Amino acid sequence: MFGVGLPEFLVIFVVGILVFGPDRLPEFARQAGRLVRQVRQFTQAARDDLRTELGPEFADFELTDLDPRQIVRKHIIEAADDPDEDADVVPLRPGLRPLERGELPPYDAEAT
Repeated sequence: MFGVGLPEFLVIFVVGILVFGPDRLPEFARQAGRLVRQVRQFTQAARDDLRTELGPEFADFELTDLDPRQIVRKHIIEAADDPDEDADVVPLRPGLRPLERGELPPYDAEAT
């Protein structure tokens, strides 16, 4: 959960005992559990509201679909899977030629 493993939970537990004491720690754990449960219910309700508002086309909608990184990955993967006949032909401006293997591109001192 959230990339936290057993060693991290043990460290959090020990720090919790040191900071709050063993008598108050169970109450804080219950409050944290309630908070996580409420946040989960809130996100599920928000997702369900979005699904109903967007209509049947978005029945499989997930909140992670709004993540910009996921959107970019999805479109890049779709573009990579899309077969193009002209994929190896790179259009050049008139008067330019492709570089030979090992040839360095021209350097323009005024442009830098």
